[in-house]
Amino acid sequence: MSRRESTADEVLIRRVFREHGAALLAYATRLTGDRTRAEAVVQEILIRVWRDPGALAVDKGAARAYLFTVTRHLAAAGKDRGGAAFDSMTVLSAMQTLPSEHRDVLRALYFQGRDIAETAATLGVPAGAVKARSYHALRQLREAVR
Repeated sequence: MSRRESTADEVLIRRVFREHGAALLAYATRLTGDRTRAEAVVQEILIRVWRDPGALAVDKGAARAYLFTVTRHLAAAGKDRGGAAFDSMTVLSAMQTLPSEHRDVLRALYFQGRDIAETAATLGVPAGAVKARSYHALRQLREAVR
């Protein structure tokens, strides 16, 4: 990702949060009955907007309706699945505790969908190193989220 794309993403997320964050948090809190879970729902929404900014490429009213619909679905899913939005934020936070070479491997394998050979080529390390780093990183993540 280029510096320009990164800056544009940050601007978009800040704008969405500034324009809709308080209303989404109030709505999510009302739906979940728990401020912490509601914050996790709003964070998950921001992650989704970051991953697919085109979802908001409509007029402001339609964008707000979209955000409230996603909030409702995430809040309901969190109740049914034990807080999936909270769990994803827990994992993302735990990833920050990993050594950078472990984070890079997990990002490539699980977030970018690369296979071991592609990850090895991208990172300039042998495939065996990718496998070992992945194994150790996943063990560390498992311990961090318990």
